[in-house]
Amino acid sequence: MWLPVMGLLIGILLGLFTEFRVPDQYSSYLSIAVLAALDTLIGGIRAHLENVFEDKVFLTGFFTNILLAAGLAFLGVHLGVDLYLAAVFAFGVRLFHNIALIRRILLDKWLEKRKIKKETQDEEI
Repeated sequence: MWLPVMGLLIGILLGLFTEFRVPDQYSSYLSIAVLAALDTLIGGIRAHLENVFEDKVFLTGFFTNILLAAGLAFLGVHLGVDLYLAAVFAFGVRLFHNIALIRRILLDKWLEKRKIKKETQDEEI
């Protein structure tokens, strides 16, 4: 769990405290790569909550998703087709699906704790 969070914090700090600027012609590549990275990060959080997180799967998925998304955007630019929209759609759907699953997992855990707490209070009375 610490690996995705640490990567996100390092990325945010680098973005806030450096003067690095991306040229306009590469902004579409960067935006799709960031979307792919967010998808992988949220998927890693979900895997951790489901107790199936594997760091090698996370890291390979992270770089593969970024390269695939940037490659689709690059290919689309050279073909004159907006292929990056396919990646935006795919990663967007996966992102919202993973967020919904995380919400359900956290809600189930909260309800379970609440149920156990209520049962222990009932036993004390």
